[in-house]
Amino acid sequence: MAHYLVTGAAGFIASRVCEMLMDAGHTVVGVDNLNNSYDVRVKEYRLKRLSARPNFNFKRMDISRFEEVEELGEQAGKVDAVINLAARAGVRASVIDPWVFVETNMIGTLNLLELCCRKKINKFILASTSSLYGSQNPMPFKEDADTDRPLQPYAASKKGAEAMCYTYHYLYGIDVTVFRYFTVYGPAGRPDMVMFRFTQWIKEGRPVTINGDGEQSRGFTYLDDIARGTILGLKPLGYEIINLGGHEVIKVNDLIHMLEKRLGRKAMVEYQPLHPADALANWANVEKAKALLGWEPQVSINEGVDRLVEWYLRERSWVSQVLTP
Repeated sequence: MAHYLVTGAAGFIASRVCEMLMDAGHTVVGVDNLNNSYDVRVKEYRLKRLSARPNFNFKRMDISRFEEVEELGEQAGKVDAVINLAARAGVRASVIDPWVFVETNMIGTLNLLELCCRKKINKFILASTSSLYGSQNPMPFKEDADTDRPLQPYAASKKGAEAMCYTYHYLYGIDVTVFRYFTVYGPAGRPDMVMFRFTQWIKEGRPVTINGDGEQSRGFTYLDDIARGTILGLKPLGYEIINLGGHEVIKVNDLIHMLEKRLGRKAMVEYQPLHPADALANWANVEKAKALLGWEPQVSINEGVDRLVEWYLRERSWVSQVLTP
């Protein structure tokens, strides 16, 4: 049995990672500041499920404040690894307020790496993003592609976090696994992501806003596959950047049709100009994840969308009211 520190514990991916770790018999200290980057009711729903488990201990704190991170280190006891899944995410939101992205994604990562040094925690996992690949690299994106031209402050902040991880690996020998996640979906997902928004908008008869002509494509990967891959990254690897996700690529218009069939309702689609922060396509090469971790996606997009819709209908009384920007 191991003891893990997981940041962003009320978040979409982190909450599932926490559940899987506890299912395996480990204990988890989960931290989150429960900010209002999106409707906090979704975060509270996830956190309530975690807090019901005896091997979960929650601390409300902000990783961008080093004094809070330092205090956490004193309280957490012996920690076998830090899994840093706390982040400000969202390409468009980062254009509006880039400062908070730097504070959480860069300074927060620095604070946690410093904690690892001081407490001699030798394993660190960082959640990064496929947004780093921008629009000029050939697809499917490989980890050695050029990531020096991020299109948004969000991607730039994650690039800075990756670089800081390498520095701490080089200077202090911390074993670091960086995961570049591609578009993740599933039950209790982020309400600012298309799977959640489209499901709600179609079922509740609201206009479905699409930026662009809907022919842009995304490589979607189900939550459980992403969480499982993240946990596999706890093994010693030195310093590695690994893609997770993006194995099934679908156009936005085709996704709308999938949801219409499952929800039994026609979408009222409204097309808007493409946002300059959006990429036209996103698709991962995951050969490295297979070679180093033995990881392959297991949940097809048909099965994953079925599970998402089933969850939405089961929780519809409150999920239908969640704010979906």
